[in-house]
This record gives sequence, structure tokens and C-alpha cells, in this order.
Amino acid sequence: MAEAPNIPPGTLHMLILKTLARLGPMHGYGIAQFLQQTSEGVLEVEEGSLYPALQRLLLKGWVAADWRQTENNRRARYYTLTPDGKKALKAEVSSFDKVNRAISQIIHPVEA
Repeated sequence: MAEAPNIPPGTLHMLILKTLARLGPMHGYGIAQFLQQTSEGVLEVEEGSLYPALQRLLLKGWVAADWRQTENNRRARYYTLTPDGKKALKAEVSSFDKVNRAISQIIHPVEA
């Protein structure tokens, strides 16, 4: 069985921010599930990567967090995108798109 590909370095923050922008406040497990399901299982985010990334986003002020009850009546930390996070997301997506286009031009050159 083939090993799942890794999330490219530097994109996890962007994926988390985009998930929160699309769906609103979520707990970490919900974010991980959404990324896995939306990517059809290609992107699997382990707890050891997700929660440190969420902590970094909190420290940057790009997300805020508060404790709430989940749909299963459990206590969980819910993360919300902040105004600074919205600005950061826009910059991260722009940078990602620029790099992606450059890589694509190298991998799939237009034949003259």
C-alpha cells in the first residue's frame, strides 16, 4: 500500500485558515476531518502537526480560541478566524498560487 503524500511545507497554516474561513468556528478534530474528506483522503493531518500549527496561529493572532461543547457533548477548543487571520490567509493564498504557477510552468512546460 502506498504511503500518503505529505502536506507541502508551509501550507498547513493556509489550509487551516481556509477551512475556518469556509466553515466558521471548528475544533481541531473537525478541521482534520474536513481536510481529509475534502481532499478525498490525500491530506491526512496528524495531531502532532495540527495542534502545534493551531498554537502557532493563536500566537500570531490569526485565530482565536474558546472552549465549547461539541455535537457529542464533549468539551473542545473551538478556533475562529480573526481579522488578522483573514488578511494573512489572503497573503498566504496569493503566495501559494504564485509558487504553484511557477512550479507548474517547470513541470508542465507549454510546448511551442
